[in-house]
Amino acid sequence: MNLNTDHLKRCIQTLQSSLDFYAQAASDSIDQEIYRNAIIKGYELTQETSFKLIKKALRDFGYGAKKLDATPVKELLRLSATHGLMTLEEVERWFAYRDNRNNTAHDYGKGFAQQTLKLLPDFIDDATRLENALRDRYLQSLENA
Repeated sequence: MNLNTDHLKRCIQTLQSSLDFYAQAASDSIDQEIYRNAIIKGYELTQETSFKLIKKALRDFGYGAKKLDATPVKELLRLSATHGLMTLEEVERWFAYRDNRNNTAHDYGKGFAQQTLKLLPDFIDDATRLENALRDRYLQSLENA
């Protein structure tokens, strides 16, 4: 199966850049607020892109697309660990990222942003590891085909 992770990689890079610009902006400035909004959207997009790729990857293990579409995100993450796409420790952190992400629908304020900003360094590392694992696994399977 061909699994292209380029979009996920770009999402991660954009999120990191938004975080960098946020850190450089003057505190409580409109620029900082713009970057905070970009971070929140980038965080959401990176997660959603990750979950779509995980679903595609899990199809290689015999799971049907319809079944995966009906599978809750936390169960997809557990399956990822079962099949070596993530470690159990990473899955636990992804649970926290998902819980935090679910709060974005209710709270876009400063408190939420501060909580999310604390998670971002680990999230970016974990998302990068996932992108690398998926790219390496599926690039290798293409080369062996």
